[in-house]
Amino acid sequence: MMPCCSKAICNGCDRANQMREFEGRSLQERCPFCRTATPKSQEEADRIQMKRVEVNDPVAMRLMGFQHQEKEDYAGAFEYWTKAAALGNADAHFNLSLMYHEGKGVEKDKKKMWHHLEEAAIAGHTFARHNLGFLENRDGRMDRAVKHWIIAAKLGFDASLETLKDAFGKGYVSKEDFATALRAHQAAVDATKSPQREAAELAREELEKIKRQREREVVAGNLSL
Repeated sequence: MMPCCSKAICNGCDRANQMREFEGRSLQERCPFCRTATPKSQEEADRIQMKRVEVNDPVAMRLMGFQHQEKEDYAGAFEYWTKAAALGNADAHFNLSLMYHEGKGVEKDKKKMWHHLEEAAIAGHTFARHNLGFLENRDGRMDRAVKHWIIAAKLGFDASLETLKDAFGKGYVSKEDFATALRAHQAAVDATKSPQREAAELAREELEKIKRQREREVVAGNLSL
């Protein structure tokens, strides 16, 4: 997530941007979206993010909500997520649904929990759509639950596909509907693949190997003392 413009970037695009800057011998890392120089410290990043909040950036507000939640300041988290949700942020709606469900920072409210969960799902939040399916199933409306899981699975949400697979085995989902959801899920997953992302994943795995090797060397060194 870029604090300068609140844009999210995948690992593949991040690696591609790093390689481009390296090949161009750039001494200053820049945001791949707005080309602003990346912050040199967390304090600078926080100041930039607050500027985004001040201009009513819903993504920046959502992130501020998370920061308050991490400090267990649930009232502050609620305030920022409420503002972000009012601007249509799906993640903020989902977070508010969890707050109303758990009663953290607010009184438990089933009606408001459903409202924010539905708003998140409508905005394309697959986890929210998946959870709606479980709530419908819990209340005895399996037909509606299946519809939610099919929508989420078609958007590439793995947990919904697994749930559909189980429902199909129990006879709640038709063969045709399950096959359609399976094909759409695979298409959604394939759409997220790219050579850059594969290279980024390989690089991540290599770093993990190096990290584990160093940890083993430290342990071995301590045992030899």
